[in-house]
Amino acid sequence: MHAASGSRLGAAHPRQEGPADLRLVPPALAAWGTAALTVHASPEWVAGVAVICVVVGVALLITGRGPRRGRGPRRDRGRGREAGRGRGREQGQGHRTGPGPGPGRSKAWKQVSVAAVLLCAGAAATFAGLHGVDLRRGPVPDLAGQYARVTAEVELTSDPRLTSPRIKGNHAAPTAVLLEAEVRRVRSPDGAVVDTRTPVLVIVDAERDRPPRAGSSWLSLLPSTRLRVEAQVVPAMVGGDRVAAVLRVRGGAAPETVEEASAVQRLAGRLRAGLREATDGLDADARALLPGFVVGDTSRVPADLDEAFKATDLTHLLAVSGANFTILLALFIGPPGLAQRAERRGLAPRLGIPLRATALAGGALTLGFVIVCRPDPSVVRAAACGSIALLAIATGRRRSLIPALATAVLLLVLYDPWLARSYGFLLSVLATGALLTLAPRWSAALQRRRVPPRPAEALAAAGAAQAVCAPVVAVLSAKVSLVAVPCNLLAEFAVAPATVLGFATLATAPVAMPVAECLAWCASWPAGWIADIARSGASLPGAGVDWPGSWTGALLLTLVTVVVVLVGRRLVSHPWLVGVCLVVFLLVVVQPPPLARVITGWPPPGWRFVMCDVGQGDATVLAAGDGAGVVVDAGPDPVLVDRCLTALGITEIPLVVLTHFHADHVAGLAGVLRGRSVGAIAATGFEEPADQAAFVRREAEARRVPLTRAVAGEERRTGDLSWRVLWPPADAVAPDGPNDASVTMLVRSAGLTLLLLGDLEPPAQRELARSPEAAFLGAVDVVKVAHHGSAYQDPGLIGAVSPSLALISVGADNPYGHPAPSTVAALRAGGATVLRTDEDGAIAVAGTAKELLVARD
Repeated sequence: MHAASGSRLGAAHPRQEGPADLRLVPPALAAWGTAALTVHASPEWVAGVAVICVVVGVALLITGRGPRRGRGPRRDRGRGREAGRGRGREQGQGHRTGPGPGPGRSKAWKQVSVAAVLLCAGAAATFAGLHGVDLRRGPVPDLAGQYARVTAEVELTSDPRLTSPRIKGNHAAPTAVLLEAEVRRVRSPDGAVVDTRTPVLVIVDAERDRPPRAGSSWLSLLPSTRLRVEAQVVPAMVGGDRVAAVLRVRGGAAPETVEEASAVQRLAGRLRAGLREATDGLDADARALLPGFVVGDTSRVPADLDEAFKATDLTHLLAVSGANFTILLALFIGPPGLAQRAERRGLAPRLGIPLRATALAGGALTLGFVIVCRPDPSVVRAAACGSIALLAIATGRRRSLIPALATAVLLLVLYDPWLARSYGFLLSVLATGALLTLAPRWSAALQRRRVPPRPAEALAAAGAAQAVCAPVVAVLSAKVSLVAVPCNLLAEFAVAPATVLGFATLATAPVAMPVAECLAWCASWPAGWIADIARSGASLPGAGVDWPGSWTGALLLTLVTVVVVLVGRRLVSHPWLVGVCLVVFLLVVVQPPPLARVITGWPPPGWRFVMCDVGQGDATVLAAGDGAGVVVDAGPDPVLVDRCLTALGITEIPLVVLTHFHADHVAGLAGVLRGRSVGAIAATGFEEPADQAAFVRREAEARRVPLTRAVAGEERRTGDLSWRVLWPPADAVAPDGPNDASVTMLVRSAGLTLLLLGDLEPPAQRELARSPEAAFLGAVDVVKVAHHGSAYQDPGLIGAVSPSLALISVGADNPYGHPAPSTVAALRAGGATVLRTDEDGAIAVAGTAKELLVARD
């Protein structure tokens, strides 16, 4: 402790505690790196590394003790001790620094430090080798190599979860239920029954949008439940961590329970179920987020909100981590900075609970936290750090949080070496380290420049965490978020209320559901605020920039961050320059349409049609007045289509037309509807695929937008914009597929004609040419080429419409070969100019029939 503090427990100001104690950092890093390298290594290599590290480490320990034995007369050694005490008295108020600075002792301590690093590395190699052996022992790995069908008894080790919906081409990949488990008994195809204990991943077929009854029963299972399953054993992916094989369970059968979950897990399950029940009556965002904030349950978070959280770097709020545990501890024992001092605050001292009893109660709180939130890596790390801090309170000894973090990393890597290869664990440790090292210094620097304390602390924390985590996030997402720090700052004020009220809801739901529902309603306000921040930030045109998704890109981003920090240190002392930089940053991120139009020329003045760049999908906007537009299809990604509409300044949508229900045309609907006034949605009458049609109905109902059917012969007008639906006819028989049921529109706007063909294929194109609506077909100025320019086109229809400009919406490097060279050649042979979004970006059309004007974003 610092002697000047005048308190047995140390100074109130953390900067008076002396230099940070970093002695445990090298051993922790050595263990982390060794575990990451050896967890997949062969047993021979692991044994060699462990033996070498232990032998060399022990040798250094033995030789390091030598110089202190028998050196000089006893009285000389006594004088040395007296001199050491004298130096301590002369230093007076100084911090204790350990052994004296003599060269012999200094060398000995260096040897001891190196020995500690080697011994920790050897221990990590040993534990990693043992965990690796777990994946290779028993019959399961061999059965996986044979792709055998087996009967297995498995014990669940995690909560079931649904895979995230993914768009593959024109359909949404079916979701599945994932369960982490251990095989306890397996019956092979030859009838042999073997008891084992092998970690596996169980995959059960299911659908998110239409979950079968069996799917719901699978999702209600609790950890420690023992099941009997009929499954095919397949190898895990190359480099797959933690699991020796994958068990694929097909069919709609309900799970066969052999043994119920333990009493502790049933209690935790009731608490989690009570939280979900208490939030059922809230709006969609709060209902999805509150269980995520409290216990990490993200099963209700929709895909568009999840993408918004990723775009704004707010996903850490949905992964139960140190932030949640810190809030609980702060509520119980007071803020971490005061928790170990007599003047601490919190519920415990107010209730008169002694210091050591507070530590014991905090330990019980930690155990309950892990059980209810499940022992995921971030939860375990948070609990480990908290436990070490509680131990310091119980013993009355001051400990820096940096050694606590290093100790937590060391113990966790030894306990579970797979964490050494986890990006989530890496991000968690980096963020915590930044909050403990960089944030206090940055906060102090800002306060010296007259920034108020609380804003300085919040800005420093958000900036420090983003600075150290951004390079790793760039490796994972190949993007850098420009809105991460502002969004985290704005969300910070709502995190604590949402978390505290959420935990209060969790605790009261089993005994007083009306009270829990009232608390949940209160928590829905800060939760809704965070959701609005995420959605708003993600929709900004300059929310992020593409970045190389490699470690070279991470190094480049690190250098850029260092330069920005160094420049920022000089700018902070010049308020006017800071203001100018903030204004420029806001303009880059927000990109207000009038200013963006002046600088970039996008969107061009007088634009009539815009084909948005939404990847492998379709989204077209028809100008319908100032700030208004008719949207035809929504593309596969809500963030991309939302960003396109924002750049165009579209705030009012009289009509959304969904040509058909393939995912690459409707999955982005949430981005179209978000924050805009929408009059109605018109769609084809052929409701296949059923899951996507159900998705559209849910989105329309949630936002109270009427859903109608578009049929041939229907005409509409809004301002200078008019259109006629040419296909499908009202009495059409069931088509061969959704593509041939695409709504086809002939659009007129300020003298320009545009033919939108959806994904019509040759059979429907020929039927259209023979239908009564063919009378309205003729030469058009612009055609939206059917089905992303695929090879399946009717030459007769292309010749009949004879477009001057052909637009193809297609994703770069798509696996379908779109657009087909034959289609592009046929269009050009007919005199059309061909533009495509994968090469030209978003495309805007303006001008007149005699002089078409085209602009690219």
